[in-house]
Amino acid sequence: MSCYLLAHDLGTSGNKAVLYDSDGNLIKSVTYSYPVFYSNNNWAEQNPDDWWKAVCETTREMLADINPADVAGVSFSGQMMGCVCVDQNGEKLRNSIIWADMRASEEVSLIRRQISDREFYRITGHRISASYGGEKLMWLKRHEPEVYKNTYKMLNAKDYIILKLTGRFVTEYTDASSTCLMDLNRMKWSEQLLDIMGILPDKLPELCSSTDIAGYVGKEAAELTGLLEGTPVVLGGGDGVCAAVGTGCVKEGTAHSCMGTSSWISITSKKPVFDEEQKTFTWAHIVPGYVLPTGTMQCGGGAYAWFTKELGLYERQCAQERGIGFYDVLEEELAQTEVGSNGLLFLPYLLGERAPRWNPEAKGGFIGLKMEHSRSDMLRAVQEGVAMNLSIVLDTFRKYGEDIQAVTVIGGGAKSAAWRKILADVYDVKIRRPDSMDEATSMGAAITAGVGTGVFQSFDEAERFLKIEEEIVPDAENHRKYVELRKIFNEAYESLVPVFEKLSAYKK
Repeated sequence: MSCYLLAHDLGTSGNKAVLYDSDGNLIKSVTYSYPVFYSNNNWAEQNPDDWWKAVCETTREMLADINPADVAGVSFSGQMMGCVCVDQNGEKLRNSIIWADMRASEEVSLIRRQISDREFYRITGHRISASYGGEKLMWLKRHEPEVYKNTYKMLNAKDYIILKLTGRFVTEYTDASSTCLMDLNRMKWSEQLLDIMGILPDKLPELCSSTDIAGYVGKEAAELTGLLEGTPVVLGGGDGVCAAVGTGCVKEGTAHSCMGTSSWISITSKKPVFDEEQKTFTWAHIVPGYVLPTGTMQCGGGAYAWFTKELGLYERQCAQERGIGFYDVLEEELAQTEVGSNGLLFLPYLLGERAPRWNPEAKGGFIGLKMEHSRSDMLRAVQEGVAMNLSIVLDTFRKYGEDIQAVTVIGGGAKSAAWRKILADVYDVKIRRPDSMDEATSMGAAITAGVGTGVFQSFDEAERFLKIEEEIVPDAENHRKYVELRKIFNEAYESLVPVFEKLSAYKK
């Protein structure tokens, strides 16, 4: 008999609730928006109660036409690298400091006085950065000591919702790895790093597996959400890791790439990738026994969106006049130019850069512009620049012995057929397009709910959710051309690093 799996994806702009049946069919999807509060140049916060309200309202909407008794389990994906402080009664003590907040720069310096970057990276799988939850809690201890004193547990977004549903203070390995307080090699909280950051161990929640049942929906939560009291709540995982599950990236050597505003490549591996240049980082995986080496660039799909917004007026007018889609016009333009964009390069560093450059001062730009270049050349150069940047991440994984034969792509940018072909030729791997490129994250949470509640025997059953509609094979000659072009791409970036720094100083 078929049953239902309910999942919530707690993103930055809103919560996406989805309901699947146990055969992998999407029954319903609804999104509830909530605000981000920006201040002080680089602070970013959210009210955790906005998340809870979103979950309550969307859950009730999900259950409007079904019997709550048929829901086998609930699970979550959620924004990572946050800091939610709650007291012993589970009440929030302040707004959540979210992943985008970079206030903890002084704390980064304090950590570096006590441990080398290399040793920190080897323990956590991550660089020392103000982005992570541990550094944010360290900031609270120094700047809001009363909040720190009254903090019973520090949680992430989905953990707060699980607390509201079940009354339990828990997290799991994927979100724990986003705090930079967990030893990735032992999957335990790191006594060494807790000591360095001055954080008491009892302020951290109990560590569990993503597939563990955290608890069961309590009476009050049942009244607020419409769920049946006693419904199992499975922990789930961080959003980027749930996306891996939703793309079938659950076995060793499988890979996926998200071409969203920020863009990344991840692979499933039995061991972390500890790159000597720290180009990449490693999350714990939702699938037990695995980790998820990843490289995320700041502005992948975002660079393409910027170009089409600021310089795409002509294409918008053409689309309107012809009665066709804007992106259909762009695809026609992309077909008019060739591999290498007639010698035009684009550096996609419009928001600085994380992987693989790790340079906040990096800038974007077209290099090699000539009178004979067309808008089509510029459009293709943007797609090629993002692909070549991400290929550095992929080659880093290959350098450490990872054998990658195919990459499943999701996200808005992956809807471009031209871009999928470029990715195949630049990466020299097969590019796989699933039937749904917008549901992977919430789908991953639903699959995790299925495994955790025993509806599915293993993550191999993700295949019933995932349907590959297209597989693009790389062209050997095109790849050879991109190998040569990427050498120039890297040289262009390296040559301009001093210029980027001067431009940043000039702006100030």
